[in-house]
Amino acid sequence: MKKVLLASVFASMTAAAGLSFAAAPALLAQAPAAPAVSIKDPAEFNAYQNIATQTSPQAKASASENFLTTYPQSVLKKDVLAGLMEAYSQFDPAKTVDAAKRVLQLDPNNLEAMYLTALIEKQQAGSNPAQQAQLLDDAAAMAQKGLAATKPAEVKDEDFKKQKSTTDPVFHSVIAYDDEVSKKDIKAAIDEFRTELQSIPADQTKVAPALNDTLVLGQAYSQLTPPDMVNAVWFLARAENFAPANYKPVIDKQARYWYKRFHGKEDGFDAVLAAAANSVFPPDGFKIDPAPTPKDIADGVVTSTPDLSTLALGDKEYILANASHDNAEKLWALLKDQTSQIPGTILAISDDHKQLQIAVTDDAKQDKKADFTVNMKEPIPDKDLPTVGSDETTLIGTFDSYTQTPPMIILRDGDLQIEHKKAPVHKPSAAHKKPAA
Repeated sequence: MKKVLLASVFASMTAAAGLSFAAAPALLAQAPAAPAVSIKDPAEFNAYQNIATQTSPQAKASASENFLTTYPQSVLKKDVLAGLMEAYSQFDPAKTVDAAKRVLQLDPNNLEAMYLTALIEKQQAGSNPAQQAQLLDDAAAMAQKGLAATKPAEVKDEDFKKQKSTTDPVFHSVIAYDDEVSKKDIKAAIDEFRTELQSIPADQTKVAPALNDTLVLGQAYSQLTPPDMVNAVWFLARAENFAPANYKPVIDKQARYWYKRFHGKEDGFDAVLAAAANSVFPPDGFKIDPAPTPKDIADGVVTSTPDLSTLALGDKEYILANASHDNAEKLWALLKDQTSQIPGTILAISDDHKQLQIAVTDDAKQDKKADFTVNMKEPIPDKDLPTVGSDETTLIGTFDSYTQTPPMIILRDGDLQIEHKKAPVHKPSAAHKKPAA
């Protein structure tokens, strides 16, 4: 009677074909050796020993498959399947998942099998758009089982705690990607990413895969409605600090975009970048001052301008459109019933030639959206009718009313200023000049 010693081996995983195990978490803790198992059949014992003598993962996998085919009811089946899964993990992702699922049929609480299945299916989803959603859903379901896994009786509390400290961050990462990409639940994804980053040492967040997830977390904050630009900037800046040199410019562009969009300008961004290098999460009290709103700007101009009549026409329009009601009325009291020239681009002319829609400010011209309406004193004669799109026409009108939403200034008694260009002077050519005396 031959005896072999069974052990549940959590082997270290090297880079496998199609997988990024080099960037995967550290190896899982080994469980203690199981009691010896008696084998009555010498041929079965020799077949099992043959597995151990193989020096390459491919050879070990082949020997293991042969053993399982020849002895499908062996008492060593669970041990051989575990070894087969570990051998495949070094060179064949698809067969690793297949072996892991065979392990789970015999050992539903096998943490390594759940870990490998969830990790590999998440990675396969990234290169298989047609099945991405299903692969992520399957990976997330396995990750949920992994998080809920209970300690096997033969594993010490300390060893199981070490195993969970390695697997749980990966499980949270897998669930986060499923929430974001497949389920489109950005808030849930953010919670999972944060849980992942909170559960690992800070130094591990400086390298893949946690560094990748830090970047995706920053992008997720920018996708909220409305975006959380402060957290978006923080985690993008955190990722930028430790990203490979060829990725830094791309991440920097994203981080600065959201910073400037929220703050209004780039001053102070370098300080945020430096702070993010020293902390995974924003410290208590961290904030980025938001840019002044259009209302803030308009009210500030009214407060700081002694004579509002000296403002440019575009500035007056900005105040009427954005200032508080009291400040807008303060300016309107000066404009009401005043006659002024209105230079701009004509966007539309009414059929009766009595009303013109004009874009006056640069923004209105860019958007091709009228911000002035001029009601003419008399219909414009056909011979004097300006061309739609022309910006060489000057109108005179009297300020009559305005609306803040939508922004529009209405003038009455409009009159068209027509500039008749002088005919060009034709000078005689040199051939027709009178020769000098």
